[in-house]
Amino acid sequence: MSNTKLLIAAILMLFVFQVSAKDYNISDFGAKADGITVNTRTIQRAIDYISEHEGGRLVFAPGNYVTGSIYVKSDVTLHLEYGATILGSTNPFDYVKDPKVKWMSMIFAINQENIGITGKGTINGRGFITANNMVNYIHRGIYKDDLKYDRPRETNRPENIYFRECTNVIITDITLRDPASWNQTYDQCKNLYVDGIYVDSKSYWNNDGIDIVDCDGVVLKNSYFDAADDVLCFKSHDANSICQNVVVENCVGRSSANGLKFGTVSRGGFRNFKIKNITIFDTFRSAITFAAVDGGLIENIEVDSVRSINTGNVIFLRIGDRWSKGKKPSMKNITISNVYAEVPIGKPDIGYNYEGPIEDNPRNISPASIVGLPGYRIENVKLKNIEIVYPGAGNPLYAYRGTSTEELDSIPEMRDRYPEFSQWKELPAWGFYVRHADGVEFENVKLVADKKDYRPSIVIDDVKGTTFKDVIFDEPESEGKEQIIHSRSSDVTIK
Repeated sequence: MSNTKLLIAAILMLFVFQVSAKDYNISDFGAKADGITVNTRTIQRAIDYISEHEGGRLVFAPGNYVTGSIYVKSDVTLHLEYGATILGSTNPFDYVKDPKVKWMSMIFAINQENIGITGKGTINGRGFITANNMVNYIHRGIYKDDLKYDRPRETNRPENIYFRECTNVIITDITLRDPASWNQTYDQCKNLYVDGIYVDSKSYWNNDGIDIVDCDGVVLKNSYFDAADDVLCFKSHDANSICQNVVVENCVGRSSANGLKFGTVSRGGFRNFKIKNITIFDTFRSAITFAAVDGGLIENIEVDSVRSINTGNVIFLRIGDRWSKGKKPSMKNITISNVYAEVPIGKPDIGYNYEGPIEDNPRNISPASIVGLPGYRIENVKLKNIEIVYPGAGNPLYAYRGTSTEELDSIPEMRDRYPEFSQWKELPAWGFYVRHADGVEFENVKLVADKKDYRPSIVIDDVKGTTFKDVIFDEPESEGKEQIIHSRSSDVTIK
């Protein structure tokens, strides 16, 4: 049986447990649904009681339940009925900074099993108010923080959910709103199932959609995310761990950062992912970012059926050497297929609460890119059935990068730079730029420029073994233009 089938079988067994588990109403423990009373101790007492008495569901009927930090315990599911809202306290001192994870959160679970949050209700962190209350405390000297970028550090603002080293976790149907920091983190968990959630996470800086860190066995599907920061964000914080055996299906996301991202931190790595049918729209950075920049690996990744509309960049694959500490980063065996994308001339997230920064200018519109390092090459990337519509209109008088050996050498390696598609400013292609890679296949790829661009469509530099099969270029006023430029590359096949 495949890993995916084993995972689903384990989760179905957990569902059976939940259906047969006893229900307990939070009102019976004395919680007040008035939107005023802080119910932290009451909710915690109820969770502890249920966990100690063979488990069950703690049910929240319609109403507004205010709380600070609570800890979910083994065999307990929080069930939020339609109309029920768990409201985060707006007092930062109602939240715990957990000593193990060193983060603040409204709902914690640490080293627990058979837990969940379900139902049609809402978790609302009220993060804008809470974060600004924290800023006020910092200015008054009540709380210590260096206010980097004029905001409290992420660890000093509460998330909505932080689960660490938990087994058999189910998150279904809920709505998550307005955290003060990241939204929901699942860190070194095993057998995580997320289905049918709605996320509105754009009330403050660093509001990610979902962060899955070094987890083994994940199903994430049928969910919608609107986030100020990265949407579907997979991370690896531990050099001795890995995020692996993951299925993502039928998700929609909007971001003022990236859509699908691996590698904000990539110390251990990412392996065995199957991602299918995702839509990314109005997104400032890349629809797809895979970055191995901290000594970790990225391998055996399949991405199928992506629609990227009004997104600043489509594909960004990057190896770097930022926090590697002697480990060799690697990226290999990546397949991206059945993609339709449109890149705008203007800022794609303009008008949202927290827009992506206006940075790395002057530059013309950046191409999709696959960029390794001389000693750490990206290997075996297949791009199949892809159409990307660019605005074109690259203007050499605005910003210029040529394709001679000297001009290509002027593009810095940026080994230790935080990975973003725009980090090089101007690149020498309007469609794809590939550097320090082996075994890159383009099959049935169509690149469209709405207006004439001074650059060629594709530039490859120091690439070994590249195949172009049924690659079409549609650019006005470009008859006779050489659209594929290769430099210091070998075994290049154009069919």
